[in-house]
Formats: sequence, structure tokens, C-alpha cells
Amino acid sequence: MKKLKDKFSFYQIIIIIIFTFITLTMIIPLLNILAISLSDSSVSAKMSGLEILPRNLSLLNYKVILSHPVLLPSLLNSIFITVVGTAINMLLTTTAAYVLTRPKLVFKKVLMVFLIFMMLFDPGIVPEYLVIKDLGLMGSQWSVILVNAVNVYYLIIMMRFFNEIPQEMFEAAEIDGCGHLNLLFKVVFPLSKAGIATITMFYAVLRWNEYFKASIYIGSAKKTTLQVILRQFIVLDDTVSIIGAQNILNYNELAKLDYNALKYATIIVAIIPILILYPLVLKYYAGDVMAGGIKE
Repeated sequence: MKKLKDKFSFYQIIIIIIFTFITLTMIIPLLNILAISLSDSSVSAKMSGLEILPRNLSLLNYKVILSHPVLLPSLLNSIFITVVGTAINMLLTTTAAYVLTRPKLVFKKVLMVFLIFMMLFDPGIVPEYLVIKDLGLMGSQWSVILVNAVNVYYLIIMMRFFNEIPQEMFEAAEIDGCGHLNLLFKVVFPLSKAGIATITMFYAVLRWNEYFKASIYIGSAKKTTLQVILRQFIVLDDTVSIIGAQNILNYNELAKLDYNALKYATIIVAIIPILILYPLVLKYYAGDVMAGGIKE
């Protein structure tokens, strides 16, 4: 205890305790959902909200969910929209941020005023719907991908990261004969890994949670996103459609099925892919924006 006091002050210990408690309030519900979804249907309904270990381990709920004719394709659709959409987002956002941070850019202030104006005064869903319809993208996954190609708020954040790079590094690279593409890929990107990783995570989470526009622009159940299907299963309580097309269970098994555990399994399927992204991004937070750069 004395060593602990020597290492941390009293206030630091209090802060650690508080943040540990906050962390537990976030982790325990997730572990509880996971435990119930992995428990046998005969006991899962009796489990309390604080149990984090499954009882009578069973994969039946995941067997039902992953064999669903619509849910699995919707999962693949969400992965496609997230990967392709995020790649387009980052390509456009990073290149636009690079251009807008160049000191000799003509009409820079006018462009920034225009972008901020578009961010503050969104044209609304009706004009957007008409544009998507005129372009012939209705019913296509590209309608969801292209309509959110650039987020101005994230663009401004990316510009802040790029502005942290000293101008002397650009001048030195230009003396060595670097053009704009080489500057972007060999100077800006390596020194802005933390910012790029952060914005990538923001875009990926936004893409993965896409629901509203997908429900409007994509009518086909086999082309829509996972979140749209989840709303049908969880929010609208449409448990019949979860098992209606299944032939893997007999009548007695269906009667014993715990529908809440089945819903929890769909939640786990939905959050696991995006949770995998966080550890990949967090390692860049520790690095400074000037890691590997020169110091004056």
C-alpha cells in the first residue's frame, strides 16, 4: 500500500477508482449480453443483469441467427459499405484537407466559408432523395456510400492535424524534388497517423451504424444493411421473422427458444466487427504527431 501511495497521489487513486467504476458500467452489460446469448435457452431467461459467465454453454442462438437467409447477407452488405465507404471517405477527406492547408491556395477563404455553410445548413433529405433518384442510384448500395462521401466536420479535424506539420518539412521535401503526391504520401501521411486513424475510426463507425438512409434508398432486404434488419428484430420485436424461415429447429426446440437471448445474439453479431477496429486504432494514439520528424 505504501508503494502504491509513493507511485500515485491520493487524487490520482481517486480518479483511477472513478474511471474503473465507469469502465465496469460499460463492460459488464456487454459481457452480460454475451453470456446470455451463449447460455442454454432453459436457463438464459433466469440470468440476472450482472452475470458475465454463460450457463450451460450453447451456440444455438448464433446458429439460428447466422443461418437466417437475410441477416447474414445484410452483415456482408454492412461490411462492404463500411470498407468501401470508409476508403472513399478517407481518400477524399485527406486529399481535400491537404489542398485546403496549402498556404498558396487561391480562394481558400471562400472555399472554407462554403464548406462551413454546407455543414451548418444541411439541404435536407428531400433534395438529396431527388438527386439520388435522378442519378439512378435508388436501390443500390452506392446510394448510401456516395451520399456520405465527405463529412465537413471530420475534414476540418483532419486539417488541424495537417496544420501541425511544420512548413519547413514541406519546403525541405520540395527542395528534394517532391511533388504534391509525394508530399502527401511520404510526408503528411506518416506524420499524421494518429489523425488519420482517428478519422478512419469515426467514418467506419458512422458507416457501420448506417440505418436511416439505407432504409430509404435501399428497398431490397438482401441489399440493405445489418442495422435495418436489427431494428426489425430488436426494436420492432419481430421475433417471428427471425425464425420463420428456419428449418434447423423442430417445434419443441422453437417452443423452448429464449427470444431475448436470440436478440442479444444479434446485438453481439452487430458489435463485434466494429469492436475489432478499436484496438487497431488505439495504438496510434500513443504516438505523437511529430514522431519520426525533425525538431527545430
